[in-house]
Amino acid sequence: MLSALKAIIGKDIIMEFKTKQMTSAMLIFSGLVIVIFSFAFDLSMDVLQKVLPGMIWVALIFSSILGLNRSFTMEKSNDCMQGLLLIPSDRTMIFLGKFISNLIFVLLTQIVIVPGFFILFDYRFQGSVALLSLVLLVGTIGFIAIGTFLAALASNSRMSDMLLPIILFPVSVPLIIAGVQSTSFIFQGQGFEAFSSWLYLMIVFDVIFLVIPYMLFDYVMEV
Repeated sequence: MLSALKAIIGKDIIMEFKTKQMTSAMLIFSGLVIVIFSFAFDLSMDVLQKVLPGMIWVALIFSSILGLNRSFTMEKSNDCMQGLLLIPSDRTMIFLGKFISNLIFVLLTQIVIVPGFFILFDYRFQGSVALLSLVLLVGTIGFIAIGTFLAALASNSRMSDMLLPIILFPVSVPLIIAGVQSTSFIFQGQGFEAFSSWLYLMIVFDVIFLVIPYMLFDYVMEV
């Protein structure tokens, strides 16, 4: 099973390294969002401290959807899905492989997006980088887990690009709210105790969003 998981992750990474379809789309979209926001709003430092967490999460969420949409549609367009379904292993390895590869691509994109906001808004971040990284990681794990599962479900539709955001946003709203609230506390320079309840809520959603798709993925592939 682990060999199948490694093969799926390796295939996605090699394909992305050659084509750069997912990361380039996510980076271009995020760059446009950062540039538009930075020129559209002339905010004082106090106001910027309140609105920047929301801006960052907007860029992260929408850029992630671009990548999630392509993770399964490119398998369909190249007729590779049948090959994945024929691997001599549990089909849930496909979900785990896609989840891990999507998570890697989105985290790499975040390394560029978040400093980009700080640079273009000329914002001097005074919170804890470790706590900010922890919140972004926990929030991204849950969002990518449920997003990968719903992307597999939406890939069977001819309008998958439109369908995925429609079914993903309502499910992930509590996770996004918890992420924005936690990030806001970190930007205000507060410690772990201030947002620990929000972080625990995100961890609960991560567990739910990982376990349920893992259990149901085999049925989705039969649709």
